[in-house]
Amino acid sequence: MEDDKRGVPPPEGEGSPEVHPPISEGEVVHTPSVEVVTETSLIRQPPPPPPPPAVVDPQDEEEDRMLRMSFMEHLEELRSRIIRALWGLGIAFVLSLGFANKLWDVVSDPAVEALKHLHVNPPRLAQLTPMEGFSIIWVELPLLASVFLASPWIVYQLWAFISPGLYKKERRLALPFVLLTAGLFIGGGCFAYFLAFRYGLEFLLGIGMSNNVQPVVSITEYFDLFVNVTLGVALVFELPVVIFLLTLLHLLSPRFLLRHSRYAILAIVIAAAIITPTPDVFNLMLFAVPMCLLYFVGVFAGLALVMRREGRTLPWRRVIWITVIVVLIVAAIATAMLQFHIHFIHQWPYLRK
Repeated sequence: MEDDKRGVPPPEGEGSPEVHPPISEGEVVHTPSVEVVTETSLIRQPPPPPPPPAVVDPQDEEEDRMLRMSFMEHLEELRSRIIRALWGLGIAFVLSLGFANKLWDVVSDPAVEALKHLHVNPPRLAQLTPMEGFSIIWVELPLLASVFLASPWIVYQLWAFISPGLYKKERRLALPFVLLTAGLFIGGGCFAYFLAFRYGLEFLLGIGMSNNVQPVVSITEYFDLFVNVTLGVALVFELPVVIFLLTLLHLLSPRFLLRHSRYAILAIVIAAAIITPTPDVFNLMLFAVPMCLLYFVGVFAGLALVMRREGRTLPWRRVIWITVIVVLIVAAIATAMLQFHIHFIHQWPYLRK
């Protein structure tokens, strides 16, 4: 019995110690982790405070709102801008009415000077119908003056309509855009008034006098020609702005414009031939040369914009040197003409001492 009891192992947990297998030298013993619960861990911690709300820029909010506008909302915005532009035009028209007589003296001066040079006596324009003087001097002339006077306000309304579709950095060009666009428009009108229209008018009035034709010009025909030439040249002077806007909207690139510049010059000469009131080459070049220069000025402005987008800078030192050289050449030619009393004429060789 004792031998049998010795051969039977005692039940587990009853007095006999638990026997573990031997541990080798390189074996790692994993012990279970014991979580220690303290009084502080039983206390519920408050949740962290929510992050402060992001500061929304009003300009960004307006940009998001404008970009999400529907087609009808865009039409409503366009209608609002047109009404504001018309309000500015109306205010300028009322202001121009107070100077209608003085404005007519300025507008009729090229005709009076041309008739004096042609020895037409008396050097005056003719009124052929009873309503002609009222409609021209008191309605159409103040309206033309108000277009030039209100041009900065009209250009600003145009910029305000297209600016939501531009980047924030590009919107900062608002003031230069308005000043340059209005300045080119007014400058084109002045160029037409002081140079192009005067030369062309004297040529047209004197072309038939050698055949015993006495020029008698009505104020309606004269003013229609004046409006066509003045507004036509003023709009042509907006060519750099148009090129810059198309480059800004990614519709054109300076490389494309330079590659097709020969076709642009051909189109400019055709447009100058249409705008020019006379068929002679002198007046044609008087229109075409400034238009070609304006075309390349617009290409240069577009190139500067593209290089700024790409993080590159223009070689301004070289540009300034080229500009200075061109100005000096033009000034030297003008000084020589004044020194030797050379002036332009309407026949070949277009210069006479």
